[in-house]
Amino acid sequence: MKKKQDIKRVLLSRYQHEFIEAGCDEAGRGCLAGPVFAAAVILPNDFEHKLLNDSKQLSEEVRYELRAEIEQRAIAHAVAWCDNHEIDQINILNASFLAMHRAIAKLHLEPQFLIIDGNRFNKYGTTPHACIIEGDGKYFSIAAASILAKTYRDDYMKQIAAEHPEYNWHSNKGYPTTGHRKTVLELGHTPYHRKTFRITDPQLSIF
Repeated sequence: MKKKQDIKRVLLSRYQHEFIEAGCDEAGRGCLAGPVFAAAVILPNDFEHKLLNDSKQLSEEVRYELRAEIEQRAIAHAVAWCDNHEIDQINILNASFLAMHRAIAKLHLEPQFLIIDGNRFNKYGTTPHACIIEGDGKYFSIAAASILAKTYRDDYMKQIAAEHPEYNWHSNKGYPTTGHRKTVLELGHTPYHRKTFRITDPQLSIF
């Protein structure tokens, strides 16, 4: 019996072809500490790349290599965030949407259409949008946004890790690994922790 081979998904350059389109994604929704970052990216209509994919499917080294190329080749790109205090005030879902809004607002070229990773989004002004489940594995611009959001958030977590080295943020990036949960239970929250997140919540992702 032949072993079933994985088929590599081919990403698409555009969701629609009438308007200037920006892809949006976030990073850090499931973390115990740190901000949620979001990015918005407008790519050329004919953009293609053999390696670009959902940031979770790529190694850290490849993500950083792609970040440099995305920033060089994108027509426009921007990164923004909501900190842990805002997350506690308005909840992580709304904070993710707000971070995306902030990234879109920072673009030097105004998009006319948005494609959003996921199944929900708070409308950005009057700009039409489409929500796409697993969009970071379907469209280049969303994949590019996922890489920018992920790498810039990782940079931030590595920076603040020096303030609280016992939490190992340089490695876990604030995600609820077993070690991170244990340290919070033993030492308590830092000023960067999301106090509305339950440390023992089994639904929190450890990745």
